[in-house]
Amino acid sequence: QVQLVESGGGSVQAGGSLRLSCAASVYAFSTYSMGWFRQTPGKEREFVAAISWSGDSTLYADSVKGRFMISRDNTNKRVYLQMNSLKPEDTAVYYCAADESGLRIDYPGLEYDYWGQGTQVTVSS
Repeated sequence: QVQLVESGGGSVQAGGSLRLSCAASVYAFSTYSMGWFRQTPGKEREFVAAISWSGDSTLYADSVKGRFMISRDNTNKRVYLQMNSLKPEDTAVYYCAADESGLRIDYPGLEYDYWGQGTQVTVSS
């Protein structure tokens, strides 16, 4: 059973920063690729960032490239999303996800196996 719990969401003004954290309850966390997604009401969930099991490879959506950074701590079974220069359009519920397939994080159509409950991020102008 894999459990993912996000934290760190909140309200911030445009230009500000937040750091999201995802704590994983899983035996072999270091074998999972991890990702962050976000969703706003009425829209489909969208990919934000991903990191390989080793942390050597990362991938970002164009909309957050240069502003967000994903990282992981395999010892403490956590993944982070540092969000800088936040914009109102970053407002969403952010979800942490884990993939156990072993596929590359840029594999087309990669589907994640486990999801957290989400944390709200609100950016005001």
